[in-house]
Amino acid sequence: MTTIPLVDLKAQYSAYKHEFDAAVEQCISSTSFIGGTAHAEFREAFAKFCGGGHAVLCGNGTDALYLVIRCVLGPGDNTKEIILPSHTFIATAEAIIMAGYVPVFVDIDPHTWIMTPELVARAITPRTKGIVPVHLYGQMVNMEGIMEIAADHGLAVIEDAAQAHGASWKGKGPGMYGDAACFSFYPGKNLGAWGDGGAIFTRDKSLAEAITMAANHGRKGKYFHETSGLNSRLDGIQAAVLNVKIRYLREWNERRRQIAALYDKAFCAVHAVVTPTVAKEADHVFHLYVIQVPERDRVLAGLHEQKIGAGIHYPVPLHEQPVFKGMDIAPEALPITHKLAGSIISLPIFPEMTPDQVDRVAQAVIGLVKE
Repeated sequence: MTTIPLVDLKAQYSAYKHEFDAAVEQCISSTSFIGGTAHAEFREAFAKFCGGGHAVLCGNGTDALYLVIRCVLGPGDNTKEIILPSHTFIATAEAIIMAGYVPVFVDIDPHTWIMTPELVARAITPRTKGIVPVHLYGQMVNMEGIMEIAADHGLAVIEDAAQAHGASWKGKGPGMYGDAACFSFYPGKNLGAWGDGGAIFTRDKSLAEAITMAANHGRKGKYFHETSGLNSRLDGIQAAVLNVKIRYLREWNERRRQIAALYDKAFCAVHAVVTPTVAKEADHVFHLYVIQVPERDRVLAGLHEQKIGAGIHYPVPLHEQPVFKGMDIAPEALPITHKLAGSIISLPIFPEMTPDQVDRVAQAVIGLVKE
């Protein structure tokens, strides 16, 4: 029995090997390891893909969030607050803390499993300075509602789009609503590098210039530093790889939607399996295909026994993580997030996945939940 991985990067490399190898060889032969032609080409291509504006390439998605918070809000004094969901990867909260702000965790919608404007509105206090909507699993938050609340309270909106390359809300993608959108190019993403990488997309040219300077030691020219910064740059080889991949991203996202539809069809009559809900205004890109099942741990173990690489995103909500125990938030304070963490499974999904593989995964899940 062959293994079906959660994501198959080997299959992707094999399918486009000639293009990848040529792009990397060009980068090596030109010794363009920092900056260079591939870097500039990808920066422009990514900005265009996002809707037309300005892209800044950086070292990873966490840096992207930190850089935008710092450049939009300035250094925090560890008393002002930024609102985010508890159901996300810890990098979202880490960036807030690194920038000197206090993370304020909110619950999620019971159907889409992402932040809602109503939950954000309830969390605003006189100390609130910003909102970080997390476009989780490939589906965007209701950004029109978020922007209305932000305008009413004078708040910054910094979108965490690490899982939303190509997603949209009413036809507009990440960064077309808020101050900026932050992306990760971690290898398993819909648009993934061969190592760490990140980017910021914004319509604000002056903000893009400030972020570019902050990400490069606070300088505009060599050895002339206008502010303190950090070293967060996307290297040339990663840019070369991403230059190849972005040509196929729309096609890959459409394939993910097709695979998700096959899963939906397989599970439609199985009441024990709760499938993803997609808001009618959203264009989901299915970075992950996540279901809810009873006896999750038993089902997950059974999938692994059948060589199916399922996983959990995320088993411990942020408000329940040991690092935040000093905030003294009871698990049940965010009841939907707490309950969801105990029942979700991420099933394999990647553009090269075959219908037979999808069927094998689906039938394995169905068999396990019926035991």
